[in-house]
Amino acid sequence: MRSLAATAAFALQTPAAETRRDEAIDLRLQRLCALLGIAGARLSSIAADISIVVAAAGADADLAALEARAIAAGRPLVIADAGQYPRFYVGIVLPAHDDRPAQLLSLFDPRPRSAMMATTLAALAGEVLARAAITQQRRQIESQSRAIADYAALEEHRRNLFDRASATARIGIWQCNLSDSSLIWTNGVYDLFEIPRNTPVTREMTLALYTEKSRLEMEAARARAIATCTDFALNCEIITTSGKRRWMRLTGAVESRDGLAHRIFGMKQDITEEKLLADRTRYLAEFDVMTGLANRSLFQARLAALDEGRGNIDALLLVDLDGFKQVNDTYGHALGDECLKEAALRLLESCSGAELVARIGGDEFAVLLNDAGSPDDVEHLAETIVRVMRRPVTRLGQTLSLGASVGVAHYRGGSSEQLFRHADIALYAAKAAGRATSRTFAA
Repeated sequence: MRSLAATAAFALQTPAAETRRDEAIDLRLQRLCALLGIAGARLSSIAADISIVVAAAGADADLAALEARAIAAGRPLVIADAGQYPRFYVGIVLPAHDDRPAQLLSLFDPRPRSAMMATTLAALAGEVLARAAITQQRRQIESQSRAIADYAALEEHRRNLFDRASATARIGIWQCNLSDSSLIWTNGVYDLFEIPRNTPVTREMTLALYTEKSRLEMEAARARAIATCTDFALNCEIITTSGKRRWMRLTGAVESRDGLAHRIFGMKQDITEEKLLADRTRYLAEFDVMTGLANRSLFQARLAALDEGRGNIDALLLVDLDGFKQVNDTYGHALGDECLKEAALRLLESCSGAELVARIGGDEFAVLLNDAGSPDDVEHLAETIVRVMRRPVTRLGQTLSLGASVGVAHYRGGSSEQLFRHADIALYAAKAAGRATSRTFAA
């Protein structure tokens, strides 16, 4: 058994003459080790070519099967939704080298991880191990170069092996000469943008494929790097020549001469699947799946920002549906769910300028207001919510009457807990007054 740090270091051993890019990968490796801690690792002799598998495996995962899939995979294999608390597994097949047989390096962390952490670890390990594969291929080429007399054949051999390794990790290498803005791409970059390989490309052509927001962010990061002769990295959204939206991780390093930037080179990696998974995980963590409104967790986070001096909230409205329990008891939960969806739509319609509209319980909703205007404006909004919620609801062939009680609290300093308690007191007063009305807390 080896520690993760020792095993990963085995895959990434580099001589002192390696470039700054390897030092950057070492930093990523250190971050990966810090996140994973110490984990079991083992080496087994397997005859296969290079491939990489990154998997967040469920608790009942068959590691032998994962290793078999690592060998058989012709492209990166990512299993990111294999249970609520997945374990973490990474495998990379290293080809035979000199007198050493081909080997499978596998890293395994048995501790359960959240889906978001598994995604983060998979992305980080994928990048580290992909670069390890490229480094391994580069050294193999260098050792073979003495036996290949013809320079053209060596270059072709070098390019083929590099393309195989970078394609496995969906990575392309790019270079821009700053004197004339000329570009050099490897096949991976052409494939990412869906531009035919070896097509002459210009910066103008490439920039047109970025979304406006990503283009502005990328140009700003690039300008800073050129001015300071430093590196940069960011995630960008592009639209390929066939109209597909993709996300890529863009890294760049500036080469300087006498303190002046001369050339930029770096890596572009397709991270679309990783980004979509992260967005979906974030959505599930912050939004109510049924109504599409913010959930209680996000509401509490926004409310708690007041206590940290980051929030700017004028008022809080708590909304409770009247008669909802009777709908569930009489017509069933299916129709009850439809009523909740309709209530959410009406709240969004009434509170279009709100800072946040959230579902915080079964039939309970909350509205946070910022720049809400005068106290009279807030109370008028509460009355509007009561009036809108009173309209009949027609869903699943049934027409029902609902209503809503609203409690209002204006923020005049104090804690978020006080603000919520004041709104709750006002809501209780509205229900005590006969429901389907609103009340405002008064100290």
